Amino acid sequence: MGRPKPPLTGACLCGAIKVEANAPALLTVACHCPDCQKFTASAFSLTTMFPKDGISIAGEMVTGGLGTPGRTHFYCASCLTFVYSEIEGSGRINLRTPILDKAAEFEPFIEVMTDTKLPWANVPAKFSFAQAPSGPDELQALMKAYGDT
Repeated sequence: MGRPKPPLTGACLCGAIKVEANAPALLTVACHCPDCQKFTASAFSLTTMFPKDGISIAGEMVTGGLGTPGRTHFYCASCLTFVYSEIEGSGRINLRTPILDKAAEFEPFIEVMTDTKLPWANVPAKFSFAQAPSGPDELQALMKAYGDT
């Protein structure tokens, strides 16, 4: 399956948050960590990474949720849909894939935290990690591989 081409649009559940991506996605991820399971009330979260300067998000947001230092989670102030996360200094937005109108076209390329996944929760990711990629170099290589698909 090829990657969807920008511009890409999306919205939260109530439509108060509007998203437009004018840059190609950097990577798609399924995360099986217990925090993502609870954030999404599901077996895993789906994330599509975009360069921060390639995406615009309009509407009133609130922050919340637990997280590691330097990571902020953003939600719609009206319906509280989990919209995206931002890791300080990364230059990326980790958009929740279901926000996108064409979410079905963003198949997970990698899955992370498989050591805590529910045993029946399977995704068709090309790469799996018990925890996370080993560091920035491996993440960069994965983004390049995703870009080459």
